[in-house]
This record gives sequence, C-alpha cells and structure tokens, in this order.
Amino acid sequence: MARRGGHVRIPVALVLLLAAVIARAQFNYDVPYVPTPHVVVEEMLRLAKVGAADFVMDLGSGDGRILIAAARKFGARGVGVDLDPDRIEESLYSAQLQGVSDRVTFERQDLFKFDLSPATVITMYLLPSVNMKLRARLLDLKPGTRIVSHDFDLEDWQPDAKSTVRKNVFLWIVPAKVDGHWRTTVGLPAGERTFNLEIRQKFQEIDGLARYDKKVAGLWNPKLSGAHINFVIVDDSGSLDSNLYFDGQVANDAIEGVITRGIGRDETKIAWRAVRAPGVR
Repeated sequence: MARRGGHVRIPVALVLLLAAVIARAQFNYDVPYVPTPHVVVEEMLRLAKVGAADFVMDLGSGDGRILIAAARKFGARGVGVDLDPDRIEESLYSAQLQGVSDRVTFERQDLFKFDLSPATVITMYLLPSVNMKLRARLLDLKPGTRIVSHDFDLEDWQPDAKSTVRKNVFLWIVPAKVDGHWRTTVGLPAGERTFNLEIRQKFQEIDGLARYDKKVAGLWNPKLSGAHINFVIVDDSGSLDSNLYFDGQVANDAIEGVITRGIGRDETKIAWRAVRAPGVR
C-alpha cells in the first residue's frame, strides 16, 4: 500500500474484496438486521392490543426493542428469537437496563424450528419470503392468537386490521378452523328444528348455507374472528319470519353459544350447540 499526504491508499481490488466480505456477513441470516422505528413499535403493540396477560414472541428480535417495550409499557411477558449472537447479547443487556429482564428473555434459535405455541401475540419484521415460509405454522396457532407485522404482509391472507404510521403495520387474528359440515338442533317457538350447516372458509373469511326440512337457507352476515363466530338464519317456522342471530365460540369439533331470536320486546335467547358432521347434507 502506498502512503500519500498522510493517508493510506488501499488498492481498488482490496476495497472490492472487503465490500464483498461485508455484504456476505450482512446477509448471513435469512433477514438483515434493520431496527423498527420506535413509533412503529408503539403502533404494532397498540394494534395488537398487547396487555399484561399476554405472552409475546418477537421473531427476528434484533436489539429486542419490541419485546422490551411490550414488557415495560404493558407488563407483558415474552421471548425474542434471533440467530445473531451479538443482537441477543445486546437485547439481554437492554432488558436489564430497562428493568424487565424478569419478564422477557432472548434466545439464539432458528425461528423455523422454535415452538410458537405459547404465544398469544407474535411480532415480526421479516422479509416477505420468510413470512410466507412461516404462514402455515402461524395458521396452526391457537385461534385468537394475534400476529402483527411491520411492513410486509402474508399475501392472500388478508389482515384483520391495517395501520400506517410512517410504515405499514398489519394485524391478523388466527382463525378457528370451521370449514366443513356442522349440525345443530335448536328449540324454536314452533318446535325443534335441525340445521345442517355447510361452512366454506378462506382464512378468516367465511360463507355458507343451512339445510333443514328439505329447504336451503343462506347464512347472512357470517363473520369469524379467532374462535368467535356469528351469522344469521331467517326462521320461517312461525306465522311471521324472524331473524336468528347465532353467536358462538368454536372449540375443536364443537361450537357453543347463544341465539338471539327477534329484536326489542320480541327478543328471546336460545342456547345452541353444533358439532361437526362430516358429509352431512
């Protein structure tokens, strides 16, 4: 190397070699380290409605700022997962400085192999390709688990909510698996009626129909949010038609809840329970 004017002249070839080495080091992991701005961290936690009862998992946790904020501002517990040992060390030190090391921890683990099932909230700032590799595992989490992502979505799994504060923030609520056939017998003023429900599902979006007494009726205003399902069937068993507002919670192969029949002074409540009935028409 030649020295001129007190400065070392580095050959161009060496500069290019160093740049290549640095680039390889930066992309040694599936996702490069890019910190989430603090205002976006706040919006992620707000949109996910994080609370003291939550267990938050931050996937690709970087310097730990999302999880530390969840613990410090909301009293949540959780774990951050990252492959970079320097980021893990930095996160542990920051948690100690912020006084939340008793509520959060950070582990050097492969997020594709890490057990996600304890989470009530998942936070992530990953690349689109990584999001899609994780999507099937996220859909298998307990219904009602909230997933919040900075900047990148999950393609055709539409978010339940979206917010933009400098950057896009997306929220998904893991839906229960309700696709298929269900059967319920309901006590109505005119007598018991059995409905064979056929529900079609794409992520949290549902529609379907009800078969009864050789008739077919639509499921009106169907909605699924986590394990909470509701829809309307028109009751034509009396002298006047009346709406049956079904509201229920899905638990594996059963749905239980309350039907509201009619409105105002005509309103009555009816307990209902549906069970899976494969192939029923």
